[in-house]
This record gives sequence, C-alpha cells and structure tokens, in this order.
Amino acid sequence: MGDKDMISAKEFADLVGRPYQTIMYWLRNDLVPGVEVVQESRGPVYFVPREAVKQFKGKGPKRGRPLKAKTK
Repeated sequence: MGDKDMISAKEFADLVGRPYQTIMYWLRNDLVPGVEVVQESRGPVYFVPREAVKQFKGKGPKRGRPLKAKTK
C-alpha cells in the first residue's frame, strides 16, 4: 500500500455509519476515491483512505443524473 493512512472496508463502514454490504458495493463500483485493492488468495481486499470518512459520513457517493433546473 501507499504511504496514506488507510483503513479497512469494515472500519470505513463503521465510521461512516453504513452497512458493510453497502460499502463493498461502493468499493467494487469505484464510488470512493483513493481506494487501494490488494489481491489476496481469498480475493480482493479493499483499503480506504481515512480522509474519505469526512466526505462520506452520513451520506453516500453522488450517483445518477444531475437534477433538472425547475422552470416556471
């Protein structure tokens, strides 16, 4: 891994208050920036930058289309 302060996917899930399965969906679909993946014999292991906790605490990644401007 790089020299950033990294945490496990489980720690990330606990810190942002989201289910582990939701976090794994985000990680597998590249919705969290700066994630490092290490290939282990049992499969990929994800490490998340600790700084990402601030960005995702209490909310999820931005997804979908931008909202249309309301017209009168």
